[in-house]
Amino acid sequence: MTVGLEHYLVVGGLLFAIGLYLALAKRNAIGILMGIELMLNAVNLTLVAFSRFIVAPRPIDGQVFAVFVITVAAAEAAVALALVVAIYRHRQTIDMNRINLLRW
Repeated sequence: MTVGLEHYLVVGGLLFAIGLYLALAKRNAIGILMGIELMLNAVNLTLVAFSRFIVAPRPIDGQVFAVFVITVAAAEAAVALALVVAIYRHRQTIDMNRINLLRW
């Protein structure tokens, strides 16, 4: 039995579903960020799998897109963690239900 494109897509779909659940179900900001990162990694997995298994004139395009997604994920993580630290210093909590920045 060989590992085909379908296997990679199933694993990518499961990772995306788990990440979506984490992003929607968690209450603290760190858990939400972890869910978003898991979803981005699932997209990377599917991009590289398509790059590997689909015959195209430029087969490296999927890997190039994956590098861009990794770059965006790193920038998103840095900015989001900086925001979480700033909110924690101001509000003394990272519970998303208790953070109301528009209220005095």
